[in-house]
Amino acid sequence: MNHELPTELSAVARSLGTLRTEMSKAVLGQDEVLEQVLVTLLCGGHALLEGVPGVAKTLTIRALAQAVSCVVKRIQFTPDLMPSDIVGTNVFDLSTNSFRLHTGPAFTDLLLADEINRAPAKTQAALLEAMAEGHVTIDGVRHPLSPVFTVFATQNPVEFEGTYSLPEAQQDRFLMKVRVPYPDAQAERSVVEMVHRGAPPDRLDDGTVRPVMTLADLRAVRAALPRVQAEATVIDYLVNIVRATRDHESVLVGASPRGSIFLLGAAKARALLSGRDFVTPDDVVAMMVPVLGHRMTLTAEAEIAGETRAEVLRSILDKVEVPR
Repeated sequence: MNHELPTELSAVARSLGTLRTEMSKAVLGQDEVLEQVLVTLLCGGHALLEGVPGVAKTLTIRALAQAVSCVVKRIQFTPDLMPSDIVGTNVFDLSTNSFRLHTGPAFTDLLLADEINRAPAKTQAALLEAMAEGHVTIDGVRHPLSPVFTVFATQNPVEFEGTYSLPEAQQDRFLMKVRVPYPDAQAERSVVEMVHRGAPPDRLDDGTVRPVMTLADLRAVRAALPRVQAEATVIDYLVNIVRATRDHESVLVGASPRGSIFLLGAAKARALLSGRDFVTPDDVVAMMVPVLGHRMTLTAEAEIAGETRAEVLRSILDKVEVPR
């Protein structure tokens, strides 16, 4: 395989590197999170960011929107949120004696669905059509959304009171679940020093993140993804990993073929972010837990024993032959 990056892909890789550098000026100590968020954006998928409050989940998406020069809207999910609060509704206009469409926040480029598990399943499901089809239906009429429409939802993993578990169908719509950990001590100290020197707490209002990509650029970058190559042995490797989740003794329901498709797409996006036009087994392994973890249901015995999906997936890796 030719390891020299073609000219077109080289330009794309440089553009992605600049985008990542700009975001890292505001989001410190979260390199893996930035990588997974950018992989999601490249694939045209959606991501569920899980982390305790104050670890820069919202900041990451705002920095992304600022760097890509796109429109971002935010919905704070609450128990009384209605589906029409997300997609919009037709409102009767007395001046024209007719109904007028009042669009909801789903009509945007990036949608930040904050604390998505605080709304009941009916309201969460309002996002399903938008996430899967790229349009919404209001009073029987279909309305297209932005061509780069992407949902970044957040949830708190330690607070359960007043929350509702995401339906399995909706979890499957997310390309990946991004776990947002605490930053390390050095990164946290750097954040504190920035604020101490006068920077706003979100590090965005002072123009820290420059716009370095347009929506047209983003669509061109996405169009480059199919040109990233994956050898047959690498595809066999990822398919074998996904299929092994269905036979593992700790797994009640394994990942579906959609998991295989999404894992390949994420691995190709990671390769492009790394400046390569070919996928390696390391790309597959790096994307395995974020893409497959939330698509598996563990057995009751495994849950009681405290096993995690990440541990199960790592044990599967030991049994699947790595291509040479």
